[in-house]
Amino acid sequence: MKEKLRQNALDSYKLVDTLPEQSYDNITQIAAYICNTPISLITMLDYNRNFLKSHYGVDFNESPREISFCTHAIKNEEAIFIVEDAREDPRFKDNPLVTGDTKTIFYAGVPLIDKKGHALGTLCVFDHQPRKLDENQIRTLIALANQVVSLFELHKQHLENKNLQENLIKKNELLKDFAGVVSHDMKMPLANIITTTDLLKAKYKQFLDEKGLDYLNYLKSSSFSLSEYINGILQHYESDNLSINQREMFDLHHLLEEIEEMVNSDYATVIQMPEENVMVNCNRAALYQIFINLIGNSIKYNDKEHPLIKISFEEIEDYYRFTIEDNGIGISKEKIVNIFDLFSVAIEKDKNGNRGNGIGLSTVKKLITNLGGTIEVESTLGVGTNFTFTARKDDVPLQVVPGNAICELENK
Repeated sequence: MKEKLRQNALDSYKLVDTLPEQSYDNITQIAAYICNTPISLITMLDYNRNFLKSHYGVDFNESPREISFCTHAIKNEEAIFIVEDAREDPRFKDNPLVTGDTKTIFYAGVPLIDKKGHALGTLCVFDHQPRKLDENQIRTLIALANQVVSLFELHKQHLENKNLQENLIKKNELLKDFAGVVSHDMKMPLANIITTTDLLKAKYKQFLDEKGLDYLNYLKSSSFSLSEYINGILQHYESDNLSINQREMFDLHHLLEEIEEMVNSDYATVIQMPEENVMVNCNRAALYQIFINLIGNSIKYNDKEHPLIKISFEEIEDYYRFTIEDNGIGISKEKIVNIFDLFSVAIEKDKNGNRGNGIGLSTVKKLITNLGGTIEVESTLGVGTNFTFTARKDDVPLQVVPGNAICELENK
């Protein structure tokens, strides 16, 4: 039973029959040098063989377990197992390793013990003549064996992390597929609910009292909120498809003006463009989603009589840097900590009384990460909020577009 547990422990490391690695070979070379022996091995005792993870001084990588000195070493309760002259030891004097061409006379092996106390193998040294080890050599050999076990543990942890990462990727793909299917399947019924609500109001308005009309309005408003929520989920998961390598040259002012038309159609908010218009080489679709979220939030969460948004741009080393500054209601310090977490809502309701879904800023963070950049936020309650984010540049030089130095879009 004990041997079965030991073998299961060895199997869990998945090191048997792996290729040589320099980190292990360095240890056997040092062990041979310290002990002044011609041979040093890192062994792993498999079912019926002795697999050599590292072998210094011999040209084979496994040997039969039944004649192995290491089989005795792993059963030894001491920190190190030493045979100074195997010819005089009744356990080994007739061993083929001693009587044959190998002429194994001296052996010292330190069991490689894992965290659960299982002896997986040894770090050992051999000589063709009798030998003794002094205290310094023994202590050093034990210390080197501990390093071997640490390498084993790192290897095992790497495998576990790799498996975990693969499982997370699979689960994330399944979640994305599920979100996509569910979202698309829900959009049509929601559109039907909204259309039906309008038809009911138009056809049966004279038969409904004020409360009945309020119910219809609430039904339509809730349907729009759910539709917006679904669109947010789709954008969040589809944002993974927008990468830094999908680049194109485009006019920054044209992009911002297009967004302005979308989110500020009544021109109630003054939006100041960057002072200098430029052509940038970036993922336009990703940048569009980032700006439409940030600028849209600056408009929705603004309680000032004269809402103002300032957008600035600069080129810094390998990055484009953008800043969106508003004079809105601001965000409290305790909310900023989790502001980019999925479904985290910093402000309960916007200026129209609508509640956010906590998807937009999480999507923004993912998109910016995909563009090789970072995002930071500074905010003061009652004063306003600044979002600053970067996107990694390509090697194409920045081009300044001739025209007005500043484009200020006000009430029209």
